[in-house]
Amino acid sequence: MEILIRNIKGLVQVEEVPARYKSGAAMAEIQTISQAWLYIKDGHIDSFGEMETYPGDISGVEVVDATGRFVFPSFCDSHTHIVYAGSRELEYVDKIRGLSYEEIARRGGGILNSSRLLQKTSEDELYEQSMVRINEIISLGTGAVEIKSGYGLTIESELKMLRVIKRIKENTPLTVKSTFLGAHSVPQEFRSDQSKYVDIVINEMIPAVAAENLADFIDVFCDKGFFTVEETERILDAGIKHGMRPKIHANELAYSGGIQAGTKYKALSVDHLEFTGKDEIEALKNSETMPSLLPGASFFLGMDDPPARKMIESGLPLALATDYNPGSSPSGDMKFIMSLACIRLKLLPEEAINAVTINGAYAMGLDATHGSICRGKVANVFITKEIPSYEFMPYAYGSKLVDTVILNGYIVDEIME
Repeated sequence: MEILIRNIKGLVQVEEVPARYKSGAAMAEIQTISQAWLYIKDGHIDSFGEMETYPGDISGVEVVDATGRFVFPSFCDSHTHIVYAGSRELEYVDKIRGLSYEEIARRGGGILNSSRLLQKTSEDELYEQSMVRINEIISLGTGAVEIKSGYGLTIESELKMLRVIKRIKENTPLTVKSTFLGAHSVPQEFRSDQSKYVDIVINEMIPAVAAENLADFIDVFCDKGFFTVEETERILDAGIKHGMRPKIHANELAYSGGIQAGTKYKALSVDHLEFTGKDEIEALKNSETMPSLLPGASFFLGMDDPPARKMIESGLPLALATDYNPGSSPSGDMKFIMSLACIRLKLLPEEAINAVTINGAYAMGLDATHGSICRGKVANVFITKEIPSYEFMPYAYGSKLVDTVILNGYIVDEIME
């Protein structure tokens, strides 16, 4: 399919030479072409420019008029748990009543609650539930997503989750990366012997996942009350041997050493990072690990925010992701995540845009193909409704501003019909 978009008010995040990611002061820089056109051919971005260089309507090519509208590269959501069963709104009420995330977890809630629900749910039902959320995030402008396992906590259920992720990858226009997160929590029966569960993850789960080639990445919840640095490193070692690159949940609840473990093992990203100090920043500065912030989780849980401004001013890059999950961030709206980043973390709109596009792509290993308007990249873009400026996207935090979604060079409504 070929698509020619004309009269674009602003073509956002344009690159002539693709960057791997934006960091430090460069995060405040966004290249935009005013009064632009964009030509999509064979699923990729073919060419673009100012309207004064418009090639004219081309026979056989679908022409879309974007007068008054902006075109963005699709969001790259590099951290989600979107495959889950049921919901956890009762824990939401517990939080309102004052219980902490850790207190709920100790009572058998939290991740273990989702695990019990998931183990009782068939693969087909899990797929159907997940597809509702998948279609939702597509409509909200997400074009690439990383999805984690981690609510199974048994070999059978972890494989079930990863098979569902594989089905999503095969049956939707989304670009999907999968992550094995068997070390998301410790099942209740292993609470008195956590090392035994770690051995199961290493010796049984990882080989089974690798045998079916179900995971691109391996993740561990390295934090207070979950997995220690030593346990994390053992699990990462095993995952690397089976071809899975590390990504780590780190420093959400305490200074856990998870950031340092991530950089030591060349993790593609370390995520959450509410507890990030001088030592953690120094470790990240000397690495190619992307710090990824999940402001939806800290907002929902009422936690302190990570020091985003300090991190950028230290020269670091930042990615932003939704952490879409039933317990601590039940939303896949990347536009709202941009708003939270601007309002709570004090990111500039340009910094937020870089964080949800090119930097999010890097955090999934997709920076060469996704995250910007660049010749040869996959044609994952969306057209906004009529808006006055790109800053309006995070400013109008509750408004639905995505009008037309194009993934892999096709208008999504036409694919989904």
